[in-house]
Amino acid sequence: MELVTLDDPGQAWLADFPVPVHAMGPSRFGYGYTPRLVPWLKKHHRDYDVVIVNGIWQYSSFGVWRALRNTPTPYCVFTHGMLDPWFKQNYPLKHLKKWLYWPWGEYRVLRDALAVFFTTEEERRLARRSFWLYHCDEIVIPYGINGPTGDPVQQREAFLGQFPALRGKRLLLFLSRIHEKKGCDLLLYSFAKLAKGGTDLHLVMAGPADSEYGRSMQALAGSLGIGDRITWVGMLAGDVKWGAFYASEAFILPSHQENFGIAVAEALACGLPVLISNKVNIWREVRMHGAGVVEGDDQTSVDRLLQTWCSADEAQRQAMRANARKCFEKCFNVDRFAQIFVESLKLLGMDATRKIPSGQAVPPA
Repeated sequence: MELVTLDDPGQAWLADFPVPVHAMGPSRFGYGYTPRLVPWLKKHHRDYDVVIVNGIWQYSSFGVWRALRNTPTPYCVFTHGMLDPWFKQNYPLKHLKKWLYWPWGEYRVLRDALAVFFTTEEERRLARRSFWLYHCDEIVIPYGINGPTGDPVQQREAFLGQFPALRGKRLLLFLSRIHEKKGCDLLLYSFAKLAKGGTDLHLVMAGPADSEYGRSMQALAGSLGIGDRITWVGMLAGDVKWGAFYASEAFILPSHQENFGIAVAEALACGLPVLISNKVNIWREVRMHGAGVVEGDDQTSVDRLLQTWCSADEAQRQAMRANARKCFEKCFNVDRFAQIFVESLKLLGMDATRKIPSGQAVPPA
């Protein structure tokens, strides 16, 4: 495997990257345009069996289409949730700009790809609703992540050592961007109602909160009278991040749109029950395995999400903890993803002119 990127060749991370990297930047215009990409691909595409495009709406996808559409080298595309209709509904002006670009840009990129990969059935279903001009050969390949490594006890202590005021408290963990898409306001209103009901849960908000929206959420918490029931810990990484999962009794993400939800999968990997909205695209797997609680993304639903967790007895919570880890191993372990991904590429590579029927999921090996 080799990586082609639109980054500037002078970026420091390139020196230690574990696979060969060809940096085509610097890019221009906020679109990632670089005149070097297409000539490089035309010159070197024969060196590769297949090209994988990660994401759309940048020159990386359109440049691959320009370079490879009349060659024998096939390409496939991961859309990574970028066709979710939530963006159309919430950012109509941006969607209009995309419509002006779509017919001659991304529509052709997806139409001419050997396959377009979706990480969940939910993502595939939603992608069809963004643009009426839509045609591609769809394959669902479950995504995967690495679970935690290291000693859970030491990682838990690393987190509590950094935030000693949380020691001994019942912690509910939110770990994501502090952004309107994540349903932070819904969470704060629901948690305020819960706090008035006498719960001893303490909410940990993990994620950068120094933006205008983040500051407005901290102000909202104060106005709701729950400022002392919430700890804003900023962005967490490494052992401290894993320790936050191990120190908590549940993870919550009432998001309005989430293609996969890596933090959700990380929580499951730690055996942590997840309380999520049905706009997190892996909600079906969570519900099917009994690994948490799933509700809608409106205020009443988020109220119910918290109430359901608080009303569960210890046996029910323990069952969800066990199911969380099982759900991760069966659905989201990176080893399983790698196996399915490689087998999918082998199947596609049998005949680069053959298209898998639209909507077909490639079975695990």
